[in-house]
Amino acid sequence: MPKPLTFSADPAALNVQALKKSCAACSMHQLCLPMGLEDSDINRLDQIIGRRRRLERDEHLYKINEPFRNLYAVRFGHFKTYHINAAGEAQITGFQMAGELLGMDAISGDHHYCDAVALEDSEVCEIPFSRLEELFSEVPALLRHFHRIMSQEITREQNVMLLLGNMRAEQRFAVFLVNLSARYAARGYSPNTFQLRMSREDIGNYLGLTIESVSRLLSRFKKQGWLQVDKREVTLLDPARIKAIAAGTEECSPMQ
Repeated sequence: MPKPLTFSADPAALNVQALKKSCAACSMHQLCLPMGLEDSDINRLDQIIGRRRRLERDEHLYKINEPFRNLYAVRFGHFKTYHINAAGEAQITGFQMAGELLGMDAISGDHHYCDAVALEDSEVCEIPFSRLEELFSEVPALLRHFHRIMSQEITREQNVMLLLGNMRAEQRFAVFLVNLSARYAARGYSPNTFQLRMSREDIGNYLGLTIESVSRLLSRFKKQGWLQVDKREVTLLDPARIKAIAAGTEECSPMQ
């Protein structure tokens, strides 16, 4: 009689199991590191990518001051990154979704400068950075694309500084919605109906607003007929108006 199948009861063992799959077969490869590479170069990239790692909601991908070894490409799910300021308070620095890279903050100092936490059950591909650097010299197109990704990350951080420094609350919120809309559209999803995977408290933290302000802005945009809210699902009913507010070419009229 054959022996019965047995499975590990250790969740950690399940999280770190190797789940290799070709980059070319991944639905996110046109947004991730393989973007624009020839098939032969994608195969070379496949050879250096380590395991896939599953994370549950609220689980840390990495923590501040941990040594830097890998970049992480998000296969599915959502993450937030944050650091602790001098007052001991958490400040959210970004929200990441499928097709984006995590861990680039650590390249210069060999340790992470922030924490990364899963907002829902998620999965990442681990990319050993030392092996990726070796491949850069062999595949110039990969290095050029990596530089573009780093440039986009710098631009995103600059936009956050502008967001928190000079914009009115309704403009900050409109920019946030427009940014999410564009990122979902790039992944083949609806640009006008999407889920807010982060809490209102997290949104407020990121935008420099209180949770009460975020709730008031949602109610205000809803009353103006610009969006519809059903729990965490948001539908942009007037995306052109929201984009105009985000660009600063139109202001919210006072609520009656």
